[in-house]
Amino acid sequence: MKFIHITDLHLVPPGHRLWGLDPFSRLDQCLADIMKYHGDAKFCAISGDLTERGEAESYRALQERLEKLQLPVHLMLGNHDDRANFLRVFNGPLEGGFVQHRLILDGQHFLFLDTLKGGPSSAGLYDGPRRSWLRDALATANGAPVYIFMHHPPFKIHHPLMDLIPLEDGDGFGDLLAGHNVRHLFFGHAHRIISGQWRGISYSALPGLNHQLPLVDGSVPTIYSDEPAMYSVVYLNGDQITVHSDAFMNRAPAQMARDAERGGWS
Repeated sequence: MKFIHITDLHLVPPGHRLWGLDPFSRLDQCLADIMKYHGDAKFCAISGDLTERGEAESYRALQERLEKLQLPVHLMLGNHDDRANFLRVFNGPLEGGFVQHRLILDGQHFLFLDTLKGGPSSAGLYDGPRRSWLRDALATANGAPVYIFMHHPPFKIHHPLMDLIPLEDGDGFGDLLAGHNVRHLFFGHAHRIISGQWRGISYSALPGLNHQLPLVDGSVPTIYSDEPAMYSVVYLNGDQITVHSDAFMNRAPAQMARDAERGGWS
């Protein structure tokens, strides 16, 4: 099985720019590249911060683009989103009173969580009502493989800024997962490529589509940076999960003849 993961679009109304960049131009390039090379993917998951300020206008422009994408899309909310405006445009999916839902494909369970706490805090929240829904979803999986998508990581990632605003009570969240066959966590929020393991569960994140966050404070003179935007292509094959992150806007040929290195790879 193959699917796509994108995160942190930070869309602003079409025609406007954010930090000198055009979020919708980047999204359009991203979606075109996905359809050109990965139109056979089962679905696309976008893990939050769909917009920068939660305007309904930005959600409507996003909806127009996704309606043209020939893949099912699963949307989540991040700390920059507005749940009410999102629901006015997309009308769900809504389970347990929040923008979260489950998908079952080939006996595997995919859970898309709503970790939006709401301003003024940029941290994430997964409180009692949401945990009740997750508890039920994990029980329903009944030992089948589970893959979880969410905006906020439930742990610190060794970044001084992002570690101020992770999911609150990540340990409590982790306790909910214990004893279930949770294979991988996909999250956003960090604006960086990250991979690792937490409580025996592998995880991955990728750069924001519009702007990124430098790993080392002071390595650029601004809080955010302009590094290669990426989307991830994920393959599930039995007990194996493979996550490729593709810098779709930064491909260029090497300085070599077109037929060089074409043979002898066996």
